Amino acid sequence: MEYFTLSNGVEMPAVGIGTFLMQPEQAEQAVYTALQMGYKMIDTANAYMNERAVGRAMRKSGIAREDIFLSTKIWASEYEKENAVEKTLKILGVDYIDLLYIHQPSGNYMAGYRLLEKAYKAGKIKAIGISNFHDHKLEHLLSECEIKPHVIQLEEHPYFSDTKTLNMLAPYGVRLMAWYPLGHGDKGLLNEPVFTELAAKYGKTTAQIILRWHTQNGTSVIPGSTSADHIRENADIFDFTLTEEEMASIKALNTNTRFYNPPADMEEKYAFFAIDLDSQP
Repeated sequence: MEYFTLSNGVEMPAVGIGTFLMQPEQAEQAVYTALQMGYKMIDTANAYMNERAVGRAMRKSGIAREDIFLSTKIWASEYEKENAVEKTLKILGVDYIDLLYIHQPSGNYMAGYRLLEKAYKAGKIKAIGISNFHDHKLEHLLSECEIKPHVIQLEEHPYFSDTKTLNMLAPYGVRLMAWYPLGHGDKGLLNEPVFTELAAKYGKTTAQIILRWHTQNGTSVIPGSTSADHIRENADIFDFTLTEEEMASIKALNTNTRFYNPPADMEEKYAFFAIDLDSQP
């Protein structure tokens, strides 16, 4: 496993398992499987409603807490609740979180960010993240925050890179963690000739080529899967290195095509989508 050093010195694995859209029982099994296979990072969120299951898998694995990098996100409807971080810790069954995000740039996101800053100072979280921030809201957060974010989670894959946002964050050394790193499993992307040719050259799958491209770019990835075979393959990407020419040929695929395109007014509505965290099995 390779690691990236965040701006505050924290070491973050280059590859983890994501649990988006997984039911609790699926997340528990997938996380347990990943940890047994040598994964060091798990990504979840309040809104995924599987944090309790993720915590169970961590404990069941028998792996020491300090050897697991745990990443999760506070949902927008929780930003103004003073106990939001403590509640998340309790649901996960852990004493600290390695990386905690505010999930959406909606509602009173600065109140949510202040909760993260407070928890960071108290040692309850090791790094601060923001997810899906962009444009004037990102500018506002950067101008108001006391502690600059350490990681941003964004849609990122060979067809799309949010260079405007990444350029805004570059002066602060903010690391990118990509969601949809495989283009949400888009067959068009996975079947691009450049990937099929490189897969044949290196004896890898096209997905492994894409994930290696990400990590060589310095991007952390969290592909999600409930298949043991795919979980194993997604982390088996560190025994080869793409050349500069191959990296450039993949970069040239960028068509500024996003797979997640919510309506413009959806962002603010997230703050009113309340979730019942206690109802998780």
